[in-house]
Amino acid sequence: MSAPYRRRRKRQLKAEINVVPYIDVMLVLLIIFMVTAPLMNLGVGVELPRSNAKSLAQKQEPVVVSVDAEGNYFLTLQGAPQEAMQPEELTARVAAFVNNNPDVPVYVAGDRAANYEVVLNAMALLQSANVPRVSLLTRQAETPPK
Repeated sequence: MSAPYRRRRKRQLKAEINVVPYIDVMLVLLIIFMVTAPLMNLGVGVELPRSNAKSLAQKQEPVVVSVDAEGNYFLTLQGAPQEAMQPEELTARVAAFVNNNPDVPVYVAGDRAANYEVVLNAMALLQSANVPRVSLLTRQAETPPK
């Protein structure tokens, strides 16, 4: 008789994904983001609104929306006296004027001491009034004596 045939158990292959390299990559990315995140919040101190830019020649009298240091809005329409206005009234008046005069330049004159958010809100109000282009007014920078 023949000897009993022994079967050897074959090792079964394990279908696993090695996640260690993925963890290494994720840790490196985490370190990179942790190092660069504080750098994104750094700002540069600026003093507005002075500029050396030359003034542009205008064919038409501009519409000027002014913002004072307290955050009040004022509107000056083509040679008319400056009027204090609420934001809703300002939006309606500028929208009506720009619809009739689409090529008129529109400027925002923010007081140097005004909160930057208030000046941006003025620009957003003009955008909601369908003003195609809004520019910021600045003073001519003082030239140092030679």
